[in-house]
Amino acid sequence: MHLPPLTVRRHDDKNRALITPAGEIDLQTAPLVRASLEQCLRDGIRTIDVDLSLLTFCDCSGLNAFLHASQRTTAAGGTLRLHHPPPALVVLVDIADCAFLLLGLPFGQVPLRPGNAPTAPPPVPSRGPVPLLRVLLGGAV
Repeated sequence: MHLPPLTVRRHDDKNRALITPAGEIDLQTAPLVRASLEQCLRDGIRTIDVDLSLLTFCDCSGLNAFLHASQRTTAAGGTLRLHHPPPALVVLVDIADCAFLLLGLPFGQVPLRPGNAPTAPPPVPSRGPVPLLRVLLGGAV
């Protein structure tokens, strides 16, 4: 028996919806996520919570779908929040610096996860910005 790569369930409670995708979000399945989130707005839902605890993979296509939905939801006067993102999505959100849009964090605050305890911000380099590759590789470049 072949399971579909993604299923999306929706549970409404008055004007709030809980969306639970299970499986993988990639270029092929991201349109299903986008359509599910847009349907919430068409149905008058303005508070959308997305539980990602059953997600096994999410690439930049999924992040794009969530960012698009967040923008549309905000424009409609609502909120969209991601809950329990998988580690790969947390990395994408960190790189894109968009946690404040999707995770309900203040701008610039990195989501806490194991090994990511609050510390003082790193010193600003005196010779201009650090190349992104150096930051991603921990200064090894």
